[in-house]
Amino acid sequence: MPRHTLNPLNSRTTRASRSFRTPLTAVAGSLVLTAALAGCGGGTGGEEGQTVTVYSADGLKGVKGDGWYDKVFADFEKDTGIKVTYVEGGSGKMVDRVVGEKGDPRADLLVALPPYIQHAERKGVLASYDPKGSERVHGSGKSADNRWTSVVNNYFGFIYNKKELTDPPATWEELLDPEYKGKIQYSTPGVAGNGTGLLIKAIQDFGGEKPAMDYLRKLEENNLGTIPSTFKLAAKVDKGDILVANGDVQTNFDQSKSLSNIAIWFPAREGGKPTTFAMYYGAGLVDGAPHSANGRKLLDYMLTEKAQRQVSGIGGGFPARTDVKPTDENAIELAGLLDGVALFEPNWESIEPRLDSYIASWKTATGN
Repeated sequence: MPRHTLNPLNSRTTRASRSFRTPLTAVAGSLVLTAALAGCGGGTGGEEGQTVTVYSADGLKGVKGDGWYDKVFADFEKDTGIKVTYVEGGSGKMVDRVVGEKGDPRADLLVALPPYIQHAERKGVLASYDPKGSERVHGSGKSADNRWTSVVNNYFGFIYNKKELTDPPATWEELLDPEYKGKIQYSTPGVAGNGTGLLIKAIQDFGGEKPAMDYLRKLEENNLGTIPSTFKLAAKVDKGDILVANGDVQTNFDQSKSLSNIAIWFPAREGGKPTTFAMYYGAGLVDGAPHSANGRKLLDYMLTEKAQRQVSGIGGGFPARTDVKPTDENAIELAGLLDGVALFEPNWESIEPRLDSYIASWKTATGN
């Protein structure tokens, strides 16, 4: 059985349990501009001083206005009078947009998955701020320089069509079977946070970059083709257009409430145990933001005990604050998903500067 102690990622492994002591989160999608407030009718609204703009990885805003963002933003507007403008896309796209606007910032708050939030920090586009409640966030879920902190925690995962498949393919190796030809699809590494997550898990599980890329080269025979939006894969799996896709626990758990044919699973190496790793939605204030005071208020609001207690019940995710331990029905079901799954902890500070190299290796291996 592999020990899951990958040197290239400088990671370490623990065993998943119902205590969720390992900090978590993912996500990607095509660029969407939308008003974030349920019932506010679109547009920014309010005076210039009463607005805040959020650039975020997708997954926390509900399709029907019933996501964690929808609730938190609506409560925030009610309590403060500050309206939220929301811009959504893949983590890579959102960070690139903030970097591109460095000379003329348009966003006040950036939310992205690792290692993209670390990339934003390295590019110097995040301001230093220690939000209220961040002292309750695990050290691995926040910047040492107060440039970002986790607001929602999560885990990388896969989904399968449980109507077409009695059981999920237990191992990576099973996905190479000809029966999956054209029935597998994963989001684009380097664009989608979960697409990049797939590379991280493959490098971990296969024991290094080269064996991981050798495997992904073989998997390309069955891959329907990459797609920039992880979020859109669930509907394709639900309809049976494909049988297997990558994703993350929080997003897919939330989607499964309306897409009844999808189920979450974690592949293992042949002869080994299933693995996953924590991914979080890291939020940071944009340096030179047009409404930085409002950005600070919103970040503080996201980390309030009230907002954190809503993460599982509304968003299907995991609180970033370690002192918030929900006991709702969703929290219990989410805990069960991770029973028997080995957790490893990537060293994102080591991964981030090597990310371009990993993406280039993936492109060479797969021809994408």
